[in-house]
Formats: sequence, C-alpha cells, structure tokens
Amino acid sequence: WRFSDLESLNLGSNQLEGEISPEIGGMSNLNELNLGSNQLSGSIPPEIGKLSSLIDLNFSSNQLTGSIPQEIGLLSSLTRLSLFNNQLSGSIPPELGGLSNLENLGLSNNQLTGSIPPELGNLSKLVDLILGYNQLSGSIPSEIGNLSRLGTLNLSENQLSGSIPPEIGGLSKVYWFFLNNNQLNGSIPPEIGRLTKLGRLDLY
Repeated sequence: WRFSDLESLNLGSNQLEGEISPEIGGMSNLNELNLGSNQLSGSIPPEIGKLSSLIDLNFSSNQLTGSIPQEIGLLSSLTRLSLFNNQLSGSIPPELGGLSNLENLGLSNNQLTGSIPPELGNLSKLVDLILGYNQLSGSIPSEIGNLSRLGTLNLSENQLSGSIPPEIGGLSKVYWFFLNNNQLNGSIPPEIGRLTKLGRLDLY
C-alpha cells in the first residue's frame, strides 16, 4: 500500500496546522481531498494541478494566504472547488473557466481583488457561484448570463461597479441571487422579470 494509491483523503474539521506540502501532488489517484476547517496556513501549492482525478477539492475555513494557483484549472474532472473562508488574495485565475465539469465554486470570504473573469461563463454545469465578501471590482461580465443551470449567484459585499447586465435574464433556474453591498449603478434591467424561479433577490 502506498500513499499514491489513495482515492480519498478527508482530514477536515481537525486542528491541523502548518502548510500544505507540495508532495501532495504525488497522490495521483485522489478523487476527494478535504482539508477544510483546520488551521492550515501558507499558500496553496501549484502541485495541486497534478491531481488529475480529483472531483472534490475542499480547503475552506483555514488561514491560507497567497493567490489561487492557475494550475487548478488543469483539474478537468473537478465538480466542487471550496476555498472560502481563508485569506487568499490576488485575482481569480481565468483558467478556472476551463473546469468544464464544475458544479460548485465557493471563493467567498477571502481578500480576492480584480475583476470577475468572463471565462467563468464557460462553466455550463455550474449550480453555485459564490464569490461574496471579497474585494472584487469592475463590472459583472455579461457572460455570467450563459450559466443556465445556476441556482445560487452570490456576488455581494464586493466593489463591483457598472450596471447589471441584461444577460442576467438568461439565469432561468436561479433561486438565490445576491448583488447587494456593491457600487452598482444604472437601472434594474427588465430582463430580471424572466427569473421565475427566484426565491430571494438582493440587489442594493
């Protein structure tokens, strides 16, 4: 038996400290990697991009710093990416738009800056897009309207500006919709009236 044979590594909800070792990239058969709810610090090693079988990656609720490595965009089998509740900074890598199987993207409660990459509009299977409580700026990309399976869109508590794009009307399945506490301006697009599944809408 070897560590490289592991298919699931779940060490979540402990009191683990220290950094995530780059050697984790050698666990090539991992489907699930859960280190969430610990006290891990340091940056996410780019070697994570070697875990080509990974379906679920959870580093949430730690003390991780630095940027999100663009190598995560190589994880083509990934369905869930949970990095929320850390101290991550820098921009959201546009390479995440290549995760064609991604269903849940949680990056909230960090210190992320820059604009929302329009490439996220390529994530056709996405159900949850949660980017709230960061320092994201710029306008909401119209490509977000391509996410026809989206049930939750949370862009609240950022520094987003500009108008709400009318393409938002393409989110026919969205139920939770949060844009509050930004710097958005202009009028509310009438296309929002197409969102017949809405359970809650917070705009300003």
